[in-house]
Amino acid sequence: MADARYYGTGRRKKSIARVYLVPGTGKITINKRDIDDYLGMETLKVIVRQPLVATDTVDKFDVLVNVRGGGYTGQAGAIRHGIARALLQADRDYRPTLKSAGYLTRDPRMKERKKYGLKAARRAPQFSKR
Repeated sequence: MADARYYGTGRRKKSIARVYLVPGTGKITINKRDIDDYLGMETLKVIVRQPLVATDTVDKFDVLVNVRGGGYTGQAGAIRHGIARALLQADRDYRPTLKSAGYLTRDPRMKERKKYGLKAARRAPQFSKR
């Protein structure tokens, strides 16, 4: 296992993250940029690290991520989902921990489509009595 790479695909809203876990020191790289450069808000960085913290593997793996689509929050959720799936490939014993925390569940909420006769999904034209 000299070149062990574990892969996981994470999705949330319109974002898709391809995550690779490589044995290392805990460096997280997103789209060839450091996590601090890519994600501005501290809460998003915490979201990304949650599966690693839950399984006590923060300093055991380097995380390489390619993510596209959606906004920063959706991308952070997709990365979290991908890391959790990749950790399962690394060690099946992490499953109860990740499952109980809810990191393996794909968030099904999506943007609602626009309907005809309306200005948006639910926004109706302004009503006037006269």
